[in-house]
Amino acid sequence: MSLARRRVARCAALSVVGLAAGWGIAAAQAGSWAASPPHPTVGDTVWLSRQVGVPAGWRVRPGKLVDADEIASLGDPVVLRAPDGWVIRYPVVVWVTGTRTVSLPPVWRLAPDGRTDSVPGGAAQLDIRSVIPDSLKQPQARGAIAPLRPDRRRPAALLVAFAASALLLAGAIAWRRRPARLVPTDPHVPLEGEVPDARWLAAGEPKAVAARAAGRLRIAIAQAHAAASPALSTAECLAILERTVPDIPLRQITEVLTQLERVAFASAHGADVAVLAERARALARELAP
Repeated sequence: MSLARRRVARCAALSVVGLAAGWGIAAAQAGSWAASPPHPTVGDTVWLSRQVGVPAGWRVRPGKLVDADEIASLGDPVVLRAPDGWVIRYPVVVWVTGTRTVSLPPVWRLAPDGRTDSVPGGAAQLDIRSVIPDSLKQPQARGAIAPLRPDRRRPAALLVAFAASALLLAGAIAWRRRPARLVPTDPHVPLEGEVPDARWLAAGEPKAVAARAAGRLRIAIAQAHAAASPALSTAECLAILERTVPDIPLRQITEVLTQLERVAFASAHGADVAVLAERARALARELAP
């Protein structure tokens, strides 16, 4: 055999080996998809799994599954590590029965040095079964069941129920109603007598004696002359008495009230509080109607 023929034969052999190797790699990369469960029913979650072989250090990135009219994706694909590469899983659901073909998106392979290539996604065959038992070959839709009612209506039972309810309500109201309570009258408490001025003075409380005597005189003036209210100050009260009541002992009242206020509000005084208190009582009795 000549040299040229040997070279041609060698090239042909290498081409056949290369094609065989390429077909093997493509077959390994484009492996078939497995469905779990193998025979799902309508509405079940089906996992489509496939293993993609890649060299050491390579990674894969699956594409996004596009929803169809009868098939819907239930989430993003899941990528799991496998001994010979990576396992890709897609969760899907099918809404019709029969044999259905699901077209899967391509898978991208990513090399450590930045190189990329893609592997066709292929298609998966699903055998979707019905949720209706096989015993019903041709199920027919049925209408709603009519409500169960007696043939004869008895209004007397309704009236008896209303009457019993009314009696129970009246009894509950009567039982819950509380009778009127008798409020006891306040017991008679005897009034204590007035403490004499001598006891207050002996206890060292001349201001209390002066305040009580001045208050009693102001009340007597207000009862005799309504314009001179106890709410007014002593100067205002005396000015009203001077303008409106000419026949009142104004000079004595002014002197007594002024000295009593001096005792009640001053820290030191030289007046005889007992005498002033007695004069105030006398004026109050004189002004009393």
